[in-house]
Amino acid sequence: MSVKPGDLVVVDEDQSMENKSGDNWWLGHVIHAACGARNPEENSLFQVADIDTGRVKTINADLVKGVLRPTASSAQNLD
Repeated sequence: MSVKPGDLVVVDEDQSMENKSGDNWWLGHVIHAACGARNPEENSLFQVADIDTGRVKTINADLVKGVLRPTASSAQNLD
């Protein structure tokens, strides 16, 4: 999954726990992406700001369930 700073991501924190009820997800804004030691070509850690609380968290790429990006036409309309 290709995630870069500026993307909005869906984070499912239940993936890291035994109880996978699917109730603990949130939407975040990626601030920073870092490569891992196993594959320096792929980002595996992200600093993400929770859209609802503003709290910044560092998460593993495994917790990212989806990436939301603006389309090229809507990004041009923002200029």
